[in-house]
Amino acid sequence: MKTEIIESTAGQIAAELARRGLAPTLPVVLTVGMSDELIPGRLASRLRVAAEGLSDEAIDKLIDEARAEVCPSEK
Repeated sequence: MKTEIIESTAGQIAAELARRGLAPTLPVVLTVGMSDELIPGRLASRLRVAAEGLSDEAIDKLIDEARAEVCPSEK
């Protein structure tokens, strides 16, 4: 099973899934999150990461390594 993150509005999610060719009867899992709540956490995290001297490339590499550990079949 492939996991994909789609950012959309509540009113547009059905259209977005249809645009991707997903049948209306196909089961999907939807996680609802408010992006405004995430922004302060992301900013605080980014400040800590920058303080450690990590580049965006280094962060991407760490994320890819962690993802490979959790989902080795999705390499």
